Parts: sequence; C-alpha cells; structure tokens
Amino acid sequence: MAHNTPIINTAQSDAVLARLTALHPKKIDLSLGRMTTLLKALGNPEDKLPPVIHIAGTNGKGSTAATLRAIAEAAGHRVHVYTSPHLVRFAERIRIAGKIISEEYLTDLLERCEKAAMDRPITFFEITTAAALLAFSEVPADLCILEVGLGGRLDATNVIKKPAAVGITPISIDHKEFLGGTLEEIAAEKAGIIKPGVPCVVGFQPKVARKSIEAAANTAGVKPYYYGETWHAEMKRDSGFLYEDWETVLELPGPSLAGDHQVLNASMAIAIAHAQKAVPIPDAAIKAGLGWVRWPARLQNLAGTPLHKLLGEGSDLWLDGGHNPAAARVLRSFLRLTDPVERSITLVVGMMSNKDASGFLKPLAGLAEQVIAVDIPGETGSATAAFLAGAATDLGISGVLAKDVKTALQAIAEKANPERPPFVLICGSLYLAGRVLRSAGLFPE
Repeated sequence: MAHNTPIINTAQSDAVLARLTALHPKKIDLSLGRMTTLLKALGNPEDKLPPVIHIAGTNGKGSTAATLRAIAEAAGHRVHVYTSPHLVRFAERIRIAGKIISEEYLTDLLERCEKAAMDRPITFFEITTAAALLAFSEVPADLCILEVGLGGRLDATNVIKKPAAVGITPISIDHKEFLGGTLEEIAAEKAGIIKPGVPCVVGFQPKVARKSIEAAANTAGVKPYYYGETWHAEMKRDSGFLYEDWETVLELPGPSLAGDHQVLNASMAIAIAHAQKAVPIPDAAIKAGLGWVRWPARLQNLAGTPLHKLLGEGSDLWLDGGHNPAAARVLRSFLRLTDPVERSITLVVGMMSNKDASGFLKPLAGLAEQVIAVDIPGETGSATAAFLAGAATDLGISGVLAKDVKTALQAIAEKANPERPPFVLICGSLYLAGRVLRSAGLFPE
C-alpha cells in the first residue's frame, strides 16, 4: 500500500470486462455447468495449478488469505492469490507469484476467455475466475490461494478436484437471496467446498452452522480441525497471542492488521498452513509473515492522507469495508478502545441496498454519537443516504446526510471541539472503501 501511486491505465481491460458483463443478464446465477464448459474449452487449466488452498466463509476470508500468503511468502514460496471483490481496480483480484497481474496479461487472458466462451451465457464472476485459473496454470508457483466468491458448493472457484487444504472462516447471515434464508442453509452451501481426503480447517462457528459443516464433513469422510477443539488462540495481556494446535504451541506477535478479530484470522491462516502438506512453512516464517501482512480497507488507518488532513490535528480517520452485523460487532470491539469522553466518535456510512442497514448499525449504537450517511458514487445498487440516516435515527443515533465522504469530513471538522478531537470511521461497504482509497491516493499493490 503506497501513497499517491500513479493510477495505471485500465482502459483496455475495462473494455473487455464491460463486454463480458453483457454475456449473462443476471449478475449472480449459481451453477457450475457453464464454468465446466468454459474451462474445457480452455484446456482445463484448473487441473494444472500449483497446490490449492480453498477458503470459504462469511467474515475474515480475505484477511485469512492475505495472512496465509504473507506466511507462505515469508517461507520463500511463490504464491498465486485470487480474491474478490476488488477495491480500486479489477487486477487486484488476481495476484500472480506475489504481484498484482499486469494490465497487458489481464487483457490477453480476458480476451482468450471471451473467445473460448463463444457468446455462450456465462456470468461475469465465472469468466473472470476462469481467467484467473488460466493465469495460475501458465505461471509457475508453489501455492495457490483461492477465495470463494459466494457460498461454496456452486461457486465458480469450486472446480478444484483435490485441494491441498480447505478452510471455512466464521459464517453469518449474508446473501440470503442466493444461499438460503437460514444460517443452517448458508453453512451447508459454504461447506460444499469440503472434499474427501482433503484437510479441512474450520473457524469459530455458531452451533447451527457447525451442524451443517459436520454433516458435510461426515458425508466426505473428513474429520475437520475445529477452532476451540484442535486449535485455538489466546490474547496475551501484554501483547501478541498464544497459538496452539495439534502439532505445536507458538508465542506470536500480534498481526500487523488492526483489531482483536485479526488474531482469529491469523490463527486460522496458521492452522491451514499446518494442515496442508504441499509446502513446508516453518515457525520462523509464521512469525515474520504476521509482521508484514497487508489487507486494505480492513480497519485501515488513513493517517496522513489528504482525507485525514481535512479533519485537522488530533483527529483519527479509519476505513473498514465490513457490511454485515458480524462485521459491525468487530467494529464495536475496536471502537470500544476509544474513550467517548475524550473523543467524539462519528461514523461515515455508505451501504448497498441489499445489505441489512439496521442490523449493521445496531451493534454500533451507544458508541457512535453520529452517523453521517452518504450514497456510494457510481453504484446503482447503493442504499440512499436518506434511508441510512433514517435507519440510524431509528436506533437512537443522530443520523444526518452528506453529499459525499469529503463533504462529511469537512462538516465534522467544522463542528469539532478541540477538547474532544474527532475519531471517524468510514464503513459499510467495500465499494465505498474502494472509492475512499482512490480519493486518498492509496492503491493496493
């Protein structure tokens, strides 16, 4: 993550991506049939990958993948990574042997996939996942980390016949319209990545979710490594944490990512590192990797950026892309570290209309003095600022509107009391986070 990185010209890849969007009228249509047909036309790249780690779940997938990558790279391995969504530019989703894919190679891959699709209906996520798998099959690496897009069982990434390991991070209610109305149904979909003979690491789960995972594991004949049973983590009073699993006990420094929840994400990554047997990952690499892991828009401090300067001296500005009630509970734990007597806490919130705004804001009531609601620029599915401000007001938080994030920060600065400098958290959506990073001059590297 670097300040004021020049924006790369993405015109060519953006043009192909726009054409690919038109191949299937529905944005999301869970099925593996179209994906299988396209991969066959491309020569089945999914069968020619380095050892694969497949990660599903609701919260912490991306942070777990980022930590696992850092740990594996610290051990000297070349690592491919596929994540979604992106924040500023599409290429962030595909990391080849440690580096974000080049625009030239990305454009070439997308055009080859477009040609192979032959105008057959296929979703945007499917065809771009195929492009990532094609890239990963063509460039040598030691490990490949695939993050599930949505669900698991019918997700476009679920075409790997025998991964080196799979991981399921904490599951909560999200994407009900695609995965089922109950936690049990959602967990059953996500547990669809479990394969016979493949080590499976499971993070902390609510009881009903655990039940679905156990059922899927039993069907596959797999005995998962469950958090709290075969591995666990404990925060140390001074700093860092204690990690223990079926083969080791480690005293570790806290991960470089902010928030207590990142200890659980880091522990999940370590458990997966130990469960897989494809590449060696020594303890020294685990310690080193924890120190330099980066994952933008997850409790990211925007100190020193042009946006932070709008707030004035003594202020704090943070950014987080979390958008569901479970993510809000994590933000609550983080905000509780700030003394409300000494600091005024304000949330600048933008959300997509298909998210549970009240459910997201409820855990933050009683901590935030004010919610300034904004629309997400350029997103047709954005919830209106008026709706979000109303949702905040209904929960007893003062809800007001602002034209955009910059205007919101200027309004906070104007009303700020020097005795209680503002502590501001921009949150509610990864789409909003991407816009904020761009305007702050921060581009994921």
